[in-house]
Order: sequence, then C-alpha cells, then structure tokens
Amino acid sequence: MGKAVVCDRCASPPELLHTTGRKRCDRWSSQALWQIARRLTGCLFVAIIAALISTSSSAASLHTATGRVVGIIDGDTIDVLSPNKQRIRIRLAQIDAPEHGQPWGQRSKQALSALVYGKTVQLEISALDRYGREIANVYKGPLDVNRQMVRMGDAWAYRQYLTDPSLIDVETQAREARLGLWSSPARPVPPWTWRHGPHPPVIATSGPTTARRSSGSLGQLCGAKRYCREMTSCAEARFYLQQCGVTRLDGDGDGVPCETLCRR
Repeated sequence: MGKAVVCDRCASPPELLHTTGRKRCDRWSSQALWQIARRLTGCLFVAIIAALISTSSSAASLHTATGRVVGIIDGDTIDVLSPNKQRIRIRLAQIDAPEHGQPWGQRSKQALSALVYGKTVQLEISALDRYGREIANVYKGPLDVNRQMVRMGDAWAYRQYLTDPSLIDVETQAREARLGLWSSPARPVPPWTWRHGPHPPVIATSGPTTARRSSGSLGQLCGAKRYCREMTSCAEARFYLQQCGVTRLDGDGDGVPCETLCRR
C-alpha cells in the first residue's frame, strides 16, 4: 500500500495523498485556494507600494550633469555648455541675487563670474522653473557655488524656495561681517521685493536724509542725477552706482563709475 505523504506544493492545510512512487497534488481544497489568493493579493499590494515609492523617490532624486560655464546672466543664473554642446540655462537653487539695475546687481554678477566663468562645473538639477531654466545646485570641485555666493554677501538665501535652512545662518554671518551687499550704508532691498516694485528710495541707515556733499557725507537720498557730468566727486558717483542702481555710470562694467572722476 502506498505511503501517505504531504504534498509540498499545496497550501496549508496540507492534502494527504496516497501515492505509489511520487508526490503529486491531485486536488486543491477551497481553504488552500483561499489562502493562496490572500498571499498573492498581499504580494501584489506590496509590489504596487514598492513601485510607487520607487517612482516617487526617482522623481524627487537629483539629476546630475557636468558642463562648462559659457555665460553669466546675473548673480544667480548661468549658461552651461553640456558635453554634447547643448546650451543649458541654469538658475542657482535656494539663492536670490540682486536684479539688473538694483544696487549690487552688477557686483553680484561679477562675483559669480569670478567663481565659475569658463570653468567646468557639476550640477545637481532638481526642477525646471516656469521660465524653462533648470534649478540646480552648482559645484566647482568641492566648492558649493550657491552657498559661496551667500557667504560672500553677493546673494540672499531665497526664503520662498529654501530647503537648506543653514543658508540663513550663512547669510546672517555675511551681514554681520558687512560683506558684499551688506557693506552698504543703505538698507539692502531683497530681490523678491525689488521685482515687485515700486522700488523704494535708497535711504542710508545712519546720518541725515539730505545730501551734505560739502562735508563728504553720503547719508542721502537717491536724487535725479543720472550722468557722470552731474557728479561732484567719485564718492558720490559710487553712491549712485552702488546704492541707486544708476548703472550707466559704469559704462564698461568694471565696477568703477565715472572714470574721469575715479581714475584720477
């Protein structure tokens, strides 16, 4: 008589079968089928959740790229040439630099140029903004360029899009050390405020609010002067360039206004 064996392919409870020479399953109990269905359903559910997590993680992960910086648009935007010769516009993530025509705007652009222009950089691209620019953290070797711009006082930590709160501390240190735009006697206006205008008058944070040129004080409001011929001194020309945003005073973009006054 054949020996009773437990079928190794049937779900619990096992089916006891009588065989003569091999194990085989000749029927499935309804309970076994139910248990298998539950297990398959559970596995399918886990697989679906894992796929969703993987997709979400992939979407949130950074896309990395490398290229050479071939253009400086302003203090937070650059053009990068990829290895396949594609020109990509990059907006530096989490920082906001002074706008064109805003005090320190030209200086901020020059600072970023000194850091990366003509250099090969590594990009951690996280998003695409509404203007078609890639949002990225930019690195030149070990140097975090975005962070360095804030550290030098050439950009603000961009509160609205900040993911690294420590940038606030970096900005505070630059402000306390009066670096870059924080060296101005006037109260700097954040770019996100400047863009929405109207632009408030640039007022010195100390001293009288009227011009006292005879005593050399620059505690003054921005006036209507727009040309070098209207400036009475290099100090006044610098004030109008740096604090009032009169960029025409620096025609060659070297940061020195009114060459005839300031190159003497």
